[in-house]
Amino acid sequence: MKLKKYLPSFIVSSKIFSKIYEIEQSEIDDYNNLIEDLVNQCFVEKATWGLSLWEDFLDIKANLSSPEDFRRSSIKAKLRGQGVVTVELIKNVSESFSNGEVEITENIEPYTFEIKFVGTRGIPPNLEGLKSAIEDIKPAHLSIKYKFTYMTWDEFESYNRTWDQWEELNLTWDEFEKYRG
Repeated sequence: MKLKKYLPSFIVSSKIFSKIYEIEQSEIDDYNNLIEDLVNQCFVEKATWGLSLWEDFLDIKANLSSPEDFRRSSIKAKLRGQGVVTVELIKNVSESFSNGEVEITENIEPYTFEIKFVGTRGIPPNLEGLKSAIEDIKPAHLSIKYKFTYMTWDEFESYNRTWDQWEELNLTWDEFEKYRG
């Protein structure tokens, strides 16, 4: 809200009134920012200091030293994890942590299921948070296996690069394993 829009022009042109309204406008802007920040805490994606409130509400053991995006992943997974456990639910929870596509394979007889990360290569950064979330929602009699994807030899050869060309990319080993040309 801009105060000067609501004032007659003779007041706006006054140096005294102009200074008064400039100071009041600053206060109004501060209040508007506080209100916007408060509203942001109601949404997991925008919450900052409100993440602790979400974690308390959902009975999540908060790790305040974790990055905010890891904490958001835990909260979103817990929110998605309400209700009957299905393959789709496990997939949704897993994807909220890995920021990529996963495949879930059920193995009925040995009472296991497998989570394979296909949209993100390597080990997702918040794997421990994912494991904790899956443990919270999965039936107790099922065990879990995690599978990670990396560049295969066939894929490596399909790039048709020489060793010198690979070296020019200046990739670390970790970056190399996750490379997608």
